Amino acid sequence: QVQLVESGGGLVQAGGSLRLSCTASGRTFSTYAMGWFRQALGKEREFVAAIRWSGSTTLYAASLKGRFTISKNSAKDTAYLQLNSLQPEDTAVYYCAASRFVLESRQSGYEYWGQGTQVTVSS
Repeated sequence: QVQLVESGGGLVQAGGSLRLSCTASGRTFSTYAMGWFRQALGKEREFVAAIRWSGSTTLYAASLKGRFTISKNSAKDTAYLQLNSLQPEDTAVYYCAASRFVLESRQSGYEYWGQGTQVTVSS
């Protein structure tokens, strides 16, 4: 089992930035990739970015690449998501997820999920 805890969400004005963190515990050695997803109110959960835990391969949602950056600190078992130039449409609950086998954008590829952290962007 892998437990994931997100932090760093909050209220920010349009144009601002936030850095989200996701700290893993438990059987972290079994992690192949970490991903970030988000879900806005009334909408389906969507892929944001993912990173391979060994190495530096990353994957981004095309519409978000350039504003959002995923990174990791393996020694701290923590993944990060830097959110820049935030807009009101980025308001959502952001979830991190861990996969034992794949680096991909589909939710079905991730076995473990955190509880989410709320990001609210005011206009």
